[in-house]
Amino acid sequence: MIPRVFKPNILFKARCAVRFSTRTYYAPKPRLNHRVLGAATGVVSASILLYYNSQRISNDVHALDTSIHELPVQEVTRGETYEMSLYKASQREETEQYEEFRIQKKSHPNIIKRIYYYIRFTLTDYVIDPTITFIRFMELSLIFVPLLITSPICWIGKRNSGAKLWYKMLRHAAELAGASFIKLGQWAASRTDIFSQEMCHELGQLHSNVKPHSLRATKKIISKSFGDVPFDEIFDEFNEEPIGVGAIAQVYIGKLSQKTLERIDDEESHEGKDRWHLKLFQKILSSELHEPLSSSQWVAIKVLHPNVEVKISRDLKIMKFFAHLVNVLPTMEWLSLPDEVEQFSILMRLQLDLRIEALNLARFRSNFKDRLDIHFPKAFLQFTTRDVLVESFIVGVPMSKMLSLKDNFGKNLSKEVSDKGLDAFLKMLILDNFVHADLHPGNMMVRFYKNDLFQSEKEYKIVKSSQEVDNDKIVHELLALGNDEAAWCRKLAELYRDGYHAEVCFLDVGLVTELNEVDRVNFLDLFKALSEFDGYHAGELMVERSRTPETVIDKEMFAFKVEKLVDRMKSRTFTLGNISIGDLLDQVIGMVRKHHVRMEGDFITVVVAILLLEGIGRQLDPQLDLFASSLPVLRKLGVSKEGREILTNENALSMIKVWLALEVRQFINASIRDIHVLVKADMLSPNV
Repeated sequence: MIPRVFKPNILFKARCAVRFSTRTYYAPKPRLNHRVLGAATGVVSASILLYYNSQRISNDVHALDTSIHELPVQEVTRGETYEMSLYKASQREETEQYEEFRIQKKSHPNIIKRIYYYIRFTLTDYVIDPTITFIRFMELSLIFVPLLITSPICWIGKRNSGAKLWYKMLRHAAELAGASFIKLGQWAASRTDIFSQEMCHELGQLHSNVKPHSLRATKKIISKSFGDVPFDEIFDEFNEEPIGVGAIAQVYIGKLSQKTLERIDDEESHEGKDRWHLKLFQKILSSELHEPLSSSQWVAIKVLHPNVEVKISRDLKIMKFFAHLVNVLPTMEWLSLPDEVEQFSILMRLQLDLRIEALNLARFRSNFKDRLDIHFPKAFLQFTTRDVLVESFIVGVPMSKMLSLKDNFGKNLSKEVSDKGLDAFLKMLILDNFVHADLHPGNMMVRFYKNDLFQSEKEYKIVKSSQEVDNDKIVHELLALGNDEAAWCRKLAELYRDGYHAEVCFLDVGLVTELNEVDRVNFLDLFKALSEFDGYHAGELMVERSRTPETVIDKEMFAFKVEKLVDRMKSRTFTLGNISIGDLLDQVIGMVRKHHVRMEGDFITVVVAILLLEGIGRQLDPQLDLFASSLPVLRKLGVSKEGREILTNENALSMIKVWLALEVRQFINASIRDIHVLVKADMLSPNV
């Protein structure tokens, strides 16, 4: 080819040669890659915008008035859980506020203002919000597309080293993406039935890097929650530095002013007994409202981040889009990602209305009102709104600190913490069907009280002989020991000798798990099969009642594996204390994941809670026996009204067989002294 000299009056052609000095340069031919990339970007952009507009009505709704204290819950319908009724009430309130606001503005008497609002709402719905969502989509693409490209390293390296590296990258990407994806990662860490154990372990270490929002924003939100009262009039003392910052909210502590307390008392006296919570939750909240709060009492104030609901709703739209996109791919339908994202959306929105957490606290306190060694913070409903939660402040030792004292495992107060924490969980699961769904050491604390009736021995009756001030003092003395493990162990042994006992405190109850009527039937049927040691039938039930039975791989092999596991348990009936329930459940979850058996999310949440609680319990007490721990709860179930109803159905024989088997095993394994104590305390056959 003969090179030609470039002239100004000659148009640029695709392939040409340009001579500079003595060298010749050939202009590259445009590649098709740019066109393909542009077309792909256009298709994705159009898809996002179309999907956004199809979802706009339901997803763009957000609360306009966040100063309302009441949550008008309708009667809980048959087959619906308490938590779902609260969720629907919260969403219904949002929708009504949003629609009423728009109708009011569009019917303004001034025609110019009417036209203005029509134009404003149209631009917001079809231009501004879709544009912001698309920009957010591009931002997330920059974070996650490189991660997707590097995913093949999961198959490189020995002992899954490549996969572990990629999981670390995934965790960092989620932290970089913000609150919604941090919460998504934490939720995914609990779904061991879908994701690998290594991935769940890595995502379980996710923590929020969210910077605290400004004090100015906090004061504005709190003032609005208290009816636009000036912030300085609300508190006598207020620590301006938050004691905790999460992906959705941050927490402060303070002391309410006497003026605020008097104003609230006046409002309650004028409203009388027709208040919403007295009508709908008489048994739950009546005792809560009449406990006086003094101005000298510290309270914790949880405040949502500004505009966090709008940001999370935008991220949920993008998640739903990708979930539908992935669901189209072959072999991916078993994950049911659109359904999972919908469930995750409900979990997120439950945490965006702090009144729901306040009502959960009230119900937990009612359920445990007879247990002086189990404590939940008291929510002050008259101060709580959608954006602000006011609750009692607990001074306690973090559970993580108790778990670090290895030399004290299985001894005195560490063993008590293990026993009481596990007993509380079994009560939530078996007796109450109302389970804390976010149980981990960060949401548990330990306090200590004195019981002169039982010094240096197990309590059979709790009579607190120490004041709250003394209990707080003990906690401060322990925390002052810092990281000196030996000093901690000596101090705990000394407290136990002096008659002090452990009180387990549960925090952050924004999420709870309840089994609805269908799930409870499935649970009882599965329980019946397992109690009869019919592992094959149990496996069949798990497949038949899974969410997508048609996607299960090799159903017979799955049933055979469950049968083999149950047979192994049957051969060790009287040595069950040596078996880790966590390990057994972990094996079942591994089978579920391998064979694509999609279990209900609530069921998996309960399983994960058992894994966590037994893990904590066995750390604090290596001799922990979950089967023995369940006996007192089964006894209470047998004498309760609900328990008698359960034991009158077709599963009664199975339940009674398990109960009797555990009682026989308990007698065989117990020492003469243990039996003497149980009989003396009337713990084997309580009066009915």
